Amino acid sequence: MIGILGGTFDPVHFGHLRPALEVTEALGLEQLRLIPCRIPPHRRMPVARSEQRATMVERAIAGEPRFVLDRREFFREGPSYSIDTLRSLRGEFGDTVPLCLIMGADAFAGLSSWYEWETLIELAHIVVCQRPGYGVELPDEMRDWAAAHQTDVLADLAARPAGCLWYQPVTALDISATQIRDLLAGGRDARFLLPEAVRDYIHEHGLYGPEAADDTARDDD
Repeated sequence: MIGILGGTFDPVHFGHLRPALEVTEALGLEQLRLIPCRIPPHRRMPVARSEQRATMVERAIAGEPRFVLDRREFFREGPSYSIDTLRSLRGEFGDTVPLCLIMGADAFAGLSSWYEWETLIELAHIVVCQRPGYGVELPDEMRDWAAAHQTDVLADLAARPAGCLWYQPVTALDISATQIRDLLAGGRDARFLLPEAVRDYIHEHGLYGPEAADDTARDDD
């Protein structure tokens, strides 16, 4: 099975990486592809440039062979829709390999606002990371759809290429890229919120410093 984790990664941090590792181990993923978004459809443009964000991901995942940086969204024009990314991945991996689109509970609760959202599960399983003991409050238009696709049998994900909804408990770290950018914009230290290799890169390139303070007020990512 191949996992897919998208995001702006502006910057990548332990709130992305720890759940990604837990999902990889729990599902027995062969590989997890981290895919930085070029043009986010539902939020303002990232502060760091695409290649800077990709380099931070590359540094963050060094030493974890199951994690792979995937730049494919950088080479498409227009908004970086997940449906286009999944179609591209299907073209690469074929129709029989199980793909797992991984997302947080908040993102999943807003899935009905995504472009061609009901088609996503035809191309991949959807794996929702959630805090242990907490459910996901879904809007009315998603409840029947979610119930029809949800499985409680992990083996179903390996047996089919797509079509299942799986809820995966993970360690929920209350860290956001917005929080990190705000700290850095205020001249404070983001140590222990993100890998040291990423922190070093940020300082080397002067990212998210006080001069970027006006760009840090945006949704958490």
